[in-house]
Amino acid sequence: MSFAKIYTRGLLGLHAPQIEVEVHISSGLPSLTIVGLPEAAVRESKDRVRSAIINSGFLFPTKRLTINLAPADLPKDGSRLDLPIALGILIASGQLPENCTDGFEFIGELALDGHLRPVSGTLTIAMACQQAQHRLLLPTANLDEASQLPEFEVYAASHLQQVCAHFLGNSPLKAAPQKSMAASSRYPFDLADVKGQLRPRRALEIAAAGGHSLLFKGPPGTGKTLLASRLPSILPPLNAQENLEVASIYSVANAQHTFGQRPFRAPHHTASAIALVGGGSQPKPGVIYKQLCDIPNNYAINYRFYLYSNLYLK
Repeated sequence: MSFAKIYTRGLLGLHAPQIEVEVHISSGLPSLTIVGLPEAAVRESKDRVRSAIINSGFLFPTKRLTINLAPADLPKDGSRLDLPIALGILIASGQLPENCTDGFEFIGELALDGHLRPVSGTLTIAMACQQAQHRLLLPTANLDEASQLPEFEVYAASHLQQVCAHFLGNSPLKAAPQKSMAASSRYPFDLADVKGQLRPRRALEIAAAGGHSLLFKGPPGTGKTLLASRLPSILPPLNAQENLEVASIYSVANAQHTFGQRPFRAPHHTASAIALVGGGSQPKPGVIYKQLCDIPNNYAINYRFYLYSNLYLK
């Protein structure tokens, strides 16, 4: 067989659209062409994939290879497409069985020696795979994130040889068990540490209990930031769905977050609109979006309207 199709996922903001990696091998001078709006990191993957395949004990085809990333109008960035491209080449060249990857999706960056390196946005991609009822195979370093999802089959490997051995039937990989992350109840800033400030503390307690907005106003040094940073310590804990939403946002942003804790952000007054709400040529969550799951939907819609009318239309 000279054609293969592998499924993977991209990242577009907080969404993980499905990407089809189509590999075709034809007669002609040896070459490898990647089409389908690839960014620089994806175009460079052909060198990583070639070295990884050879160093894993397989043969790299000495023919004309064409790799199409569909849909063609969706920009593809990052190195997470290395693994699906390599598997597509191995299947199209007959070194792996045909249709052996049915029901699977793949993400992972390849080192030159064939080892799998972690990628960002793993939890968001895993949630999209779960909704599509597909299994996911990813680098071992990303397993902790993806294994948080209930009733979801996720497989992990540390080398391209392990992935190929699984589909050849020589050494099958086992689905990882669901990992329950222990929610941390210890906050770096606790309202109990604040002495005095009785009226502002009372205002914080009312805002936390009723889910109200709160504005502190006063001269510098009176404790506004000190009090605001301690608000998460008296908020109710996140439920399971909220935990996953917060973790997926931080996963896309490639930022660290303590599981189970409500996020607290303190943007500088000079922060730009994109830094606050997110955006850019490769959309990333902003400061506000990292805790948007704590905001009721009607508030979020009103706030979005305010941002568009005051920040973008002026």
